[in-house]
Amino acid sequence: MTAKTTTGFDVQQVRKDFPVLSREVRPGVPLIYLDSAATSQKPEVVLQAMSAYYRENNANIHRGIHQLAEEATHAYETAREKIVRFIHAPSTEQLIFTRNTTEAINLVAFSWGRNNLSAGDHILLTEMEHHSNLVPWQLLAAEMDLVLDFIPVTPEGVLDLDEYQKLLKNNPKLLALTHMSNVLGTINPLKEIIRDAKSIGAVTLVDGAQSVPHFPVNVVDLEADFYAFSAHKMCGPTGIGALYGQKDLLEKMPPFLGGGEMIKRVELRSFKANDLPHKFEAGTPAIAEAVGFGAAVDYLLELGMDKIEEHERLLTNYAMEKLAEIPDLTVLGPPAEKKGGVISFYLNDIHAHDVAQIMDGSGIAIRAGHHCAQPLHIKFNIPATGRASMYLYNTLDEVDRFVDGIQKVKDIFK
Repeated sequence: MTAKTTTGFDVQQVRKDFPVLSREVRPGVPLIYLDSAATSQKPEVVLQAMSAYYRENNANIHRGIHQLAEEATHAYETAREKIVRFIHAPSTEQLIFTRNTTEAINLVAFSWGRNNLSAGDHILLTEMEHHSNLVPWQLLAAEMDLVLDFIPVTPEGVLDLDEYQKLLKNNPKLLALTHMSNVLGTINPLKEIIRDAKSIGAVTLVDGAQSVPHFPVNVVDLEADFYAFSAHKMCGPTGIGALYGQKDLLEKMPPFLGGGEMIKRVELRSFKANDLPHKFEAGTPAIAEAVGFGAAVDYLLELGMDKIEEHERLLTNYAMEKLAEIPDLTVLGPPAEKKGGVISFYLNDIHAHDVAQIMDGSGIAIRAGHHCAQPLHIKFNIPATGRASMYLYNTLDEVDRFVDGIQKVKDIFK
């Protein structure tokens, strides 16, 4: 394949920015990384930004008045500003740093949920949710005697919007759903879904872990009340994520954790919470990780989110065409035009773990299992799937190698 795809996106030049992509996993076996839905690789600029913080500016933030503390605070808050611009949020007050998407959703469940829901209230979810957007609501429902409803997934791997309209008649207090499925690749029509939820007064939360890294997201345009995502899936470090929230909701919510930084004043028997967003950021935060998060956002913006989306669509279309030619292989989810670069599949009578292990022998890194979406696999009556997930540094040649790898698996088990 040529260095540039038909989109004009110079993927070979991009690959030079990622040190790990030059690695051989075994002598003579180069790495083909198709597991970015689990975590993305990191470009050199992110690694350098985090190293520079530890080498030159390492200090705790906000409370110190010495030079290093001021530099560290500036770096941390500058990262917040970058991420706010990246998702087109109105203000830095509305962007809370969390450990990841999971913690962001738990924050909403335990702070907003406990203070705004009552026994018998309905929460509306979907059958395609990651466990991170199921278990927090299950815990809350058990504690508060809430009712969980689920928008069904059709056999084609999209949400049944007719059933959604019927479920809205239960007057759910909250709708929580993924923007893009980490198994099916389905990109949900959020604007329409959120509009209808808000028309009956429901609060909306979006799991954006698989969307923010791959295509432009404008939280104001979507009108989501809460939007959660993680740095490590978008070229940033692990251990940090973000929660965007509507300011009026965040201001009324009590703190999620107690301790340093989230307070304005403390007495022996009482405290006054800090202003947004610090009210929800107790203790010393992941400062270096925030710096890396900001560097990752800079990197993505320099490449252009539209170009990244176009490049991934090219890869997905090509992969789906190639996979359609393989007998006994089933790909879950909708056609390429309705999905992102996530392809979950199974081969008749061959377990996904065997597929992944044989692939690994050729240096091809894919995922195998239920991908933290067990109920979805139960619905489709499948114990596990293989999953290839593509990102901005993958090539058409790697897709060919992946397809060849599946054929090798079939030949071995023949």
